[in-house]
Amino acid sequence: MVIQANMSPVGIVEVWGETASIFKKYDIPLTKHSLKEIIDGDDLSPLLKELNDAVGSSSSTCIEGG
Repeated sequence: MVIQANMSPVGIVEVWGETASIFKKYDIPLTKHSLKEIIDGDDLSPLLKELNDAVGSSSSTCIEGG
């Protein structure tokens, strides 16, 4: 699974606990709002890349529908 903009920080940390330090690093609250709702568009892509790198996930490791 790839971490995506429609996911919430709290939900991401529940699944991938190692991402908590990234949210703390950028002072992003662990809220139920989606990342795209709380992060500026220019900052969203680099954040998603860092989160996915941290969990070893990328679009090539994700199978559509599963």
